[in-house]
Amino acid sequence: MKTKKSAASKSATAPERGKVMNGAEILVECLEREGVDVIFAYPGGCSMPIHQALTKTKKIRTILPRHEQGGIFAAEGYARVTGRVGVCMATSGPGATNLVTGIADAFMDSIPLVAITGQVPQEMIGRGAFQETDVFGMTLPMVKHSYLVWDINELPRIVKEAFYIAGSGRPGPVLIDIPKNIQNQTTQPIFPKTINLRGYKPERKADDVALNEMIGMIKQAKAPMIYCGGGVMSGEASAELLEFAERTQIPVATTLMGIGCFPESHALSLKWLGMHGTVYANNAVNEADLLLAIGVRFDDRVTGKVEKFCEHGTIVHIDIDNSEINKNKSVRLPILSDIKYALSRLNKLLDQAGYKRTAKNFNRHPAWYKQINEWKAKHPLSFKDTDDVIQPQHVIRLLCEMTKGEAIITTGVGQHQMWAGQFYNFDKPRTFITSAGLGSMGFGYPSAMGAKVGAPQKQVVDIDGDGSFLMNVQELATAHIEGIAAKAIILNNQHLGMVVQWEDRFHGGNRGHTFLGDPKDLERVYPNYVDIAKGFGVPCERVLHKKDLPAAMKRMLDSKEAYLLDVMVPFTEHVLPMIPAGKTYKDIITE
Repeated sequence: MKTKKSAASKSATAPERGKVMNGAEILVECLEREGVDVIFAYPGGCSMPIHQALTKTKKIRTILPRHEQGGIFAAEGYARVTGRVGVCMATSGPGATNLVTGIADAFMDSIPLVAITGQVPQEMIGRGAFQETDVFGMTLPMVKHSYLVWDINELPRIVKEAFYIAGSGRPGPVLIDIPKNIQNQTTQPIFPKTINLRGYKPERKADDVALNEMIGMIKQAKAPMIYCGGGVMSGEASAELLEFAERTQIPVATTLMGIGCFPESHALSLKWLGMHGTVYANNAVNEADLLLAIGVRFDDRVTGKVEKFCEHGTIVHIDIDNSEINKNKSVRLPILSDIKYALSRLNKLLDQAGYKRTAKNFNRHPAWYKQINEWKAKHPLSFKDTDDVIQPQHVIRLLCEMTKGEAIITTGVGQHQMWAGQFYNFDKPRTFITSAGLGSMGFGYPSAMGAKVGAPQKQVVDIDGDGSFLMNVQELATAHIEGIAAKAIILNNQHLGMVVQWEDRFHGGNRGHTFLGDPKDLERVYPNYVDIAKGFGVPCERVLHKKDLPAAMKRMLDSKEAYLLDVMVPFTEHVLPMIPAGKTYKDIITE
């Protein structure tokens, strides 16, 4: 005999039949059921029915970007700040292909994203129809999963699966390609409440045997280090990491993607490592006798010459993705697990073993702390400041002071990105939003818009370069029209600064098409961002002198709308320290 409880349980999981509607309306209903509150979508011929359906919803805000790439970068910014699945949409053909860079970006940085594309009608697929591209096929190497909807009745299941796949396990992008005739067809949909994906088991929990073995290694170590990355962020495990570090008293270095997952003001923080990371973080990680790698992938910007990375240390690697284990670097102890679970369990086991938590007076490894402090004293993050010329590092340090380190910072890609990571201090997760793996120029301002939509109560500032900002400058229109108060500081050196730095260091200063100004008038600042912003209806001011910067920055921060600060900086400044590509931490350049 069935009990009331079992009947209620069955009712809660039973599929729900909806009213008769077309495919576009079904899609919107599915998005509502997934809790989507915003979609960044650019319409076109093969997505028009969906846009018509979106006009009727009161639960989803549709934001019109001025370019599909701006839309998907905005969806990424939203996802990176909130931890929720970001959603974007484009039409077929060039609309879909304009999403590809953003899809690849989300894949590299493990960002939960659902990208929806319109497609030509089913009967036209494969016939070279107007604006037909095989976006399903071309994105296969850069998504967690792809769907080409062939049956309208499958649409509710597909959408539910897509959101589950995007946000579970190691997050990533999922593509849903919907032919136009499917959008127009009608049916009475059945909305599933459960998901059954054969072979997909994203939940992984470390066993105590492996974790106790790891604790045994910690007990024996004399010079241990924690090397942690974006996996801690996506696993929502920052609090657990902090407790683990304070129980073991092990110093912490993050990756660029991991910035903010461990508070940089903490005594155990060495900030971040890699090509432009701190000297002391690179030294410590490479000379450690035990390296605890947590939620990282040993990418080349971190390791340099991979066979020399932590050459003499024992390495433990905890990650949720089995494909990353022993991919780039062989490790002594691999632990396949959800990061939050592994760290939570480790903390309980450490407590049982007598490891008391403390935030000060660290005494477990005095000789190791002494060595690290000597490296810190010898190689601090610094720059040569000036009285009048505005150094880019000064701009970021001032921004950090004026925002008390509490702003959400997004970046484009280039020198400014590295300086932002170096001179702004991040103590909270999901406050440093950057394209780390793919290194997508043009990412900064659209992602700032998405971040501001996701966290409207927070101050959001894009730290950008003139080259990177110009790639998606059109999104100033989106910010103005949509009332998105995302700010931007352009560190304007009239050059592609990072490429110039490499030209100076490795090519004898020979310029290979890196000047962005007007060669016919070298005295003129080109382009004129003040005039450009004015055309978009966005306030902008140019800052030439150091004395004028604090007041200008205050006006920007106080603004209730989008605001652009064009700050002129020298192109001769280099990001230091620097480990040349393919070299080791011993080859680091510090001056």
